[in-house]
Amino acid sequence: MAAKTNPKYGLFGKLKAKPGKCDELIAILMESAGTDIRMPGCLQYLIGKDPDNEDIILISEVWESKEDHANSLKLESVRAAIAKAMPLLDGMPEKGIVWEVVGGLGLAS
Repeated sequence: MAAKTNPKYGLFGKLKAKPGKCDELIAILMESAGTDIRMPGCLQYLIGKDPDNEDIILISEVWESKEDHANSLKLESVRAAIAKAMPLLDGMPEKGIVWEVVGGLGLAS
């Protein structure tokens, strides 16, 4: 019999920074990550760079639930970070990929 899992809410995101603004945008996201990690329901918030495109930022998030993620977007600190980051983006963010996280290294199941 398979082990019972408690799926988590996962998101993969991709942002394109304006030319020369990638590091500044990453700094804003990293500052926000310090806040998000301590938020209820946030299990993982990873920020990375696309090695093939210096303007692309990749984000991986894992939350206890979709509701926890939605609630995070209502927080003043997150809203302020979004407002600060928007002028650095080259267009609107792409629609992210939602996934059901069932476990793995680094996450309690």
